[in-house]
Amino acid sequence: MAGIFVTGTDTGVGKTRAAVALLEALKAGGIRGVGMKPVAAGCEQVGGEWVNEDVARLRAASAVSAPNALINPYLLREPIAPHIAAERAGQRIELAPIVAACRDLERLADCVVVEGVGGFRVPLNEREDTADLAVALGLPVLLVVGLRLGCLNHALLSAEAIAARGLTLIGWIANSIDPVMPAHTENVRSLQERLAVPCLGEWPWLENTSALKTGNPLDLDPILSGIAGR
Repeated sequence: MAGIFVTGTDTGVGKTRAAVALLEALKAGGIRGVGMKPVAAGCEQVGGEWVNEDVARLRAASAVSAPNALINPYLLREPIAPHIAAERAGQRIELAPIVAACRDLERLADCVVVEGVGGFRVPLNEREDTADLAVALGLPVLLVVGLRLGCLNHALLSAEAIAARGLTLIGWIANSIDPVMPAHTENVRSLQERLAVPCLGEWPWLENTSALKTGNPLDLDPILSGIAGR
């Protein structure tokens, strides 16, 4: 296992938080990890430079320093669907440069934590989506489930889509993104009964996660042992 692909049931469900948690766990275990955000949509100017918050958090949590061109091959200014943002910017998102950048990162680090964009089937160009990217990278997948009304359908469909692409789902994280979600405990239990992989942890709702590193600890031992023993 030279890397992990972090996807989610939707946008804004905690993929960056999960990726940062993985990178911190790798670092604590003496494993040199580096974060990668192949496509980032939405940025602002900081000191005359365009910066995406997710990319900045991944870079800060990484144990290995790498060029921006490898960590984030496609930086798009508008916080909208990436294929639309790219088209508006006169670009086209291609999978080959992303795969090449990931392979370069694999040579620099023990493990590459790749954060997807949006959910598992978000379009990247007129014919390819995030699922195609995950297949091209060939990495095991970690699913972040945003706990809110409708999450059961979103999580189960995402797990089906991951399996249908021949990828290995290695676990999932339950992240509370709705502070007043009804039947919260029952929903988590329903997913535990229906998903064939372990829940690595459950995060409570937090009003502000931008400054948070991990929150409640995750049970990442199975993942870490797989990386250390590869």
